[in-house]
Amino acid sequence: MESDKTTFAALFLTTLKRPSWALLFLLFTLLTFLSLHLPARPVWLLAGPHPGPYPTSCAAFFRDVPPRKVVMSIQDFGGVGDGTTSNTESFRRAVQYMQRFQNRGGGQLNIPAGTWLTGSFNLTSNFTLFLEHGAVILASQDPKEWPIIEALPSYGRGRERLGGRHISLIHGNGISNVVITGQNGTVDGQGKMWWELWWNRTLEHTRGHLLELINSDNVLISNLTFRNSPFWTIHPVYCRNVVIKGMTILAPLNAPNTDGIDPDSSSNVCIEDNYIESGDDLVAIKSGWDQYGINVAHPSTNIIVRRISGTTPTCSGVGIGSEMSGGISNIIIENLHVWDSAAGVRIKSDKGRGGYVANVSISDIRMERVKIPIRFSRGSNDHPDDGWDPKAVPRFKDILISNVVSINSTKAPVLEGVEGSSFEGLCFKNITLHGVALSKRWRCEYVSGFATEVFPVPCLELRNNSYSSWCSPS
Repeated sequence: MESDKTTFAALFLTTLKRPSWALLFLLFTLLTFLSLHLPARPVWLLAGPHPGPYPTSCAAFFRDVPPRKVVMSIQDFGGVGDGTTSNTESFRRAVQYMQRFQNRGGGQLNIPAGTWLTGSFNLTSNFTLFLEHGAVILASQDPKEWPIIEALPSYGRGRERLGGRHISLIHGNGISNVVITGQNGTVDGQGKMWWELWWNRTLEHTRGHLLELINSDNVLISNLTFRNSPFWTIHPVYCRNVVIKGMTILAPLNAPNTDGIDPDSSSNVCIEDNYIESGDDLVAIKSGWDQYGINVAHPSTNIIVRRISGTTPTCSGVGIGSEMSGGISNIIIENLHVWDSAAGVRIKSDKGRGGYVANVSISDIRMERVKIPIRFSRGSNDHPDDGWDPKAVPRFKDILISNVVSINSTKAPVLEGVEGSSFEGLCFKNITLHGVALSKRWRCEYVSGFATEVFPVPCLELRNNSYSSWCSPS
């Protein structure tokens, strides 16, 4: 028996020293299986060490508020949850009543189980909107219940049409200490009517968002399902200290421009632990459009996007731009899981945008069946009017993309800078794109940086040793 053990040990050691093709194939198959079937969160197991403690949260951007002094139900204001009775006046009357308590302990409006049809309504400060289990806020399909409001100063016009734009279903301007949460209740925008207006080219004004907050501070949006938004789903603009956490955001995959979450000219924004299916970007960071964004000069800064999963067949998991004219800086994007999508991470800009994108870290990304895993793009030829300046080119500096695994990619990364702009300080580390044919090469133009531990081999523009000191293997 001892002799048998010795023989087995010797055989095992010999196999380790001279592994057979069968063993190598078995190991490769096992690694591929794990990469496809492990859950989204432990991406760092596949892509390398995580840069800090895990898990982490940025939810502290929201400063806790005390329990509201006054708690009432929409039924107290005549609301009827039968799915057909209009509750627009009930919602507006309820919020108007709650305004009395802004400085007297705040108010909370509960939405019980049922389907509550309503047009748009405004929120107030020191206020909680709470959707109980089984509650559905259902958007009116009467365009008159989505009034026209003025264009945002950093856009100069509606994003889709000249002039003003439809207000969002749930709206807030200049408010603070606001909570929108519940027991996984639902807000349904019934967007199909609006999408058809877009498809038929009969849209008169830019579509409304499902939720838009303007110039607001200390906001928490959590534990709800938002679905079928007419346009971008959640749009905080000129805001500070916003947390969007534990949300499910759904739209048909062909629904036009139904972005999930678009922080815009905002600071201290935390977007984490959200699931998104969309007809556009899952998350898009913005800061104004061409000369209007340049003049307003309100950047997006200190934004963390973490543990996002979802799919979008036409756009990207996380995008920066293309409206980025006020500047974008200090961005952390990590633990992203994207599948069956056009792109994983994408930076979009063009001539006329101006502005800058600086100090961006994108790490721990897992993709499956994503057409172009990493893309920098230009050429949208998309401007608000004829007043844009072709000499206003964007600047890009210090963008780190690391710890990326992509399975069944069809194309190598595409990095298209903007002629005349500075696009430098790119760093790519520990990136493996499985499935890309060896004949497929990175396409790079007007960019400069350094890459290490990257497969397939990057373009010559990413072999600039002047950037290797801060892009060296960690």
